[in-house]
Amino acid sequence: MKIKIKNSRQGFSLIELLVVIFIIGVLAGVVFPNFMGARERARDARRKQDLESVRNALRIYYNDNQAYPTPGVGGALNLSTSYIGQMPSDPLGTSYAYSSTSPYDGFVLSARLENGSDQDIAASQTRCGYPVPTPSIFMICGN
Repeated sequence: MKIKIKNSRQGFSLIELLVVIFIIGVLAGVVFPNFMGARERARDARRKQDLESVRNALRIYYNDNQAYPTPGVGGALNLSTSYIGQMPSDPLGTSYAYSSTSPYDGFVLSARLENGSDQDIAASQTRCGYPVPTPSIFMICGN
């Protein structure tokens, strides 16, 4: 009488599992940092767009009053809702800075960006006439 031994393989070997886990780990290590940078860039894009909205509101204010508003406490900007529906706020809760030039015929809006290597930072500071670059500060000016 012959006994047949059935060689049925069920499941994966330890080596196969380790190889798959290693491949998934490498892919996650490559992809995850890119997603984290995307969030920072998205918040920075919102900051830039917020500053553009405030600049447009300030220009309307200037057309009505022939001067830009005086800055409030700590560089705060208080515009009525007739110029801007609601003052934008930074996605992470910090405030945007506003300063006006004497005799209120120009202004500088600024925000700290999370992505310090953004190429727009240096260009914005040059446009606003800042000779010494300030890291991570994006500026919009109006004269």
